[in-house]
Amino acid sequence: MAILKGMGEFFALDVGTNAIRVAQLTPNGQNSWTLAHYGYAPVDMKLTSSDSADARRRLGEIIMTAIGQSGIKTKNVVIGLPSSKTFTTVIDVPQVSDAELRATMKYQIDQYIPMAIDEAKVDWALLGPSLRSQNQQEVLLTSTANTYAEERLEFIESLGMNVIAAEPDPIAMIRALVPSDAKDARLIIDIGEQSTDLAITYGDTPRLVRTIPTGLSSLVKAAVQNLNIQDDQARQFILKFGLAPDRLDGQVFRSIENVLDNFAAEIVKSIKFFQTRYPSVPVSGMLLSGFGAVVPRFSEYLATKAGVQATVANPWQRVRVSPGDQQQLTTVASEFATVIGLAQRSNK
Repeated sequence: MAILKGMGEFFALDVGTNAIRVAQLTPNGQNSWTLAHYGYAPVDMKLTSSDSADARRRLGEIIMTAIGQSGIKTKNVVIGLPSSKTFTTVIDVPQVSDAELRATMKYQIDQYIPMAIDEAKVDWALLGPSLRSQNQQEVLLTSTANTYAEERLEFIESLGMNVIAAEPDPIAMIRALVPSDAKDARLIIDIGEQSTDLAITYGDTPRLVRTIPTGLSSLVKAAVQNLNIQDDQARQFILKFGLAPDRLDGQVFRSIENVLDNFAAEIVKSIKFFQTRYPSVPVSGMLLSGFGAVVPRFSEYLATKAGVQATVANPWQRVRVSPGDQQQLTTVASEFATVIGLAQRSNK
């Protein structure tokens, strides 16, 4: 959802659950960029989930530290809106002229968003002809509560920044992760600290977007309970041994298996929902990002459960990164899908 202040040089800001990420890209031709600046600062989840003035002040300091260390000079910023604070859906509308569509959407919006129209910021984009109905076209519809959008805008601008656009995290994630030559349907899975963003895309456009309230912390909690170990050790075990049945006698995998099974069931449910809506469009593969890209054997596990090939996605696939920056980013590179997608927004 664009806040129309015009776009020129800008950087992207992702206020994640457990880290602040910033990135500025330099266009390198069509659909290609060079990483100009980036920053990464871990943050306590208690700060990002708190509404207190003190937490907001401390969070602001961490954001400014990440920006300062990155070397970014511009004040123009595009920000992400977490999926927990946004609503995204795809609707069918009749094939009409652009002018008629704009007029129609005023009435369509009220039927679909889960809040009163005067209490929401709403944006939409035409995706193209419907994949299931003749004489219909599909529209991507997103919304967020006015109160949340205004609070986030005021907070970022109080740090001296100029917010030129805001976009739901899953939409930015798709822009970074979908391959340039994609022509089929794929399920993108970006596993975060506390939740997972899912999107099924056709070509380079989303046709299903949802969020699952399961993330790395859900696995860590299960391992802590079942192995009787501390949080830090559980996290280390999961990131090192993952779902390998032959590591530590398979204890790590067994300790988190119930959570994994529930997670996999949600993945299968998403695929089935998509196939019900689009029976003639098979989901040809899954792309894993975030913690799903670094937990060993996660892709094999999901592929087996869902019956769909799974591979690790690369949010940097269209970004040139210097060898020095590549080395610095090694441990956190898979977490940058949202901020890279935000930074790849068009200047149009």
